[in-house]
Amino acid sequence: MEAPVRCSWAGSDELYQRYHDEEWGRPVTDDDRLFEKLCLEGFQSGLSWLTILRKRENFRRAFHGFVIARVAAMGEADIERLLQDPGIVRHRGKIASAINNAARALDLQREFGSLAAYVWRFEPERDDSRPLVTTGSIPAQTEASVRLSKDLRKRGWSFVGPTTVYAFMQAMGLVNDHVHACFCREPCTTARHHLPRP
Repeated sequence: MEAPVRCSWAGSDELYQRYHDEEWGRPVTDDDRLFEKLCLEGFQSGLSWLTILRKRENFRRAFHGFVIARVAAMGEADIERLLQDPGIVRHRGKIASAINNAARALDLQREFGSLAAYVWRFEPERDDSRPLVTTGSIPAQTEASVRLSKDLRKRGWSFVGPTTVYAFMQAMGLVNDHVHACFCREPCTTARHHLPRP
């Protein structure tokens, strides 16, 4: 049987391919999953996503499944403990950032009703007729990711630069950047079309 055509970044690693096929670009409106992805994109800064993906279950264990309220309740003792955890990226600034960002996410839930309602306000205008998406045409950041990044930082979030935020938007389905030849592009387009916006 012929292998499906995927975005080139999925490579040949089975874990990476499964992430590409089953998760990347499929729209997400669950607050804890959105928060997890924002955190993990921050941890990825300077590293490859595959490195983070291989450690994701360890991160989930370390950060209470990325349940926002539980992460917001973590403190200095938790930071010190996690700095000794070889299963995650041991970077004090990034660990502290995840805890701080959880508290900021609670603020957004109070203000907008959910983190999803806030995040999806930054979805670019839906235009599935845009020019052919190829590997070379996908930007590192966009006007929408710059606006979201700026607004998050204004609200006290950290490790949420526009490139980090655009990677989050791609992964969580706020845009569909599967290349046109990829077998996942059409299912993601359909899922986005049928998604009730929060």
